[in-house]
Amino acid sequence: MTFDGFTAEDFDVFEIPGLEARMEALIEHVRPKLHQLGERLSPVLSGLCGETIYPHVAKHARRTINPPIDTWVAFAANKRGYKAHPHFQIGLFNSHIFVQFAIIYESDNKSVFAEHALKQLDDIMKHIPAEYVWSGDHMIPGGDKQGELGRDGLIKLLERLRTVKASEALCGIIIDREDPLLRDGEAFIDKTIETFKTVLPLYKMAL
Repeated sequence: MTFDGFTAEDFDVFEIPGLEARMEALIEHVRPKLHQLGERLSPVLSGLCGETIYPHVAKHARRTINPPIDTWVAFAANKRGYKAHPHFQIGLFNSHIFVQFAIIYESDNKSVFAEHALKQLDDIMKHIPAEYVWSGDHMIPGGDKQGELGRDGLIKLLERLRTVKASEALCGIIIDREDPLLRDGEAFIDKTIETFKTVLPLYKMAL
């Protein structure tokens, strides 16, 4: 099935006030696209990772008052969940799409990844493009480009990941909501696969 891409209406969901109204719009407009991306890309990631990768579309089930400010589909090697495991994500805030590798605070592999990444820092600096964005908190939109973060900034992020329980590491691309690439669904999928291939070594460092 051809992927149609994203529209302004998808991003505007996050401007709707109230949990119930926002969730209703999210379920109607955005979630079907995330399911479609999950179905299209999990076989691709399975091939890249050499193991079965399962898609997990965010349900936001624990929310009772505050409406979500973003939503996503995550890809992990565990069928039951992704938060405790290194994974890949495609998602959107009101302002942009993100495509990234993620290891978040619930994962037991954080220190493993941090140790491996610090030892292979030169390879990361060489392999990950300067415009790729690193973040230490998946709840905050955006992050720092690797070219601006620099070697010292990346060391600081990884050291924090190794020592602070609530720390996280995410790396990938951000695509502005106005970027015409998002209107071309198949071109977006190609860009996503390219991004997953680029961050794949980070995923393998976390195993």
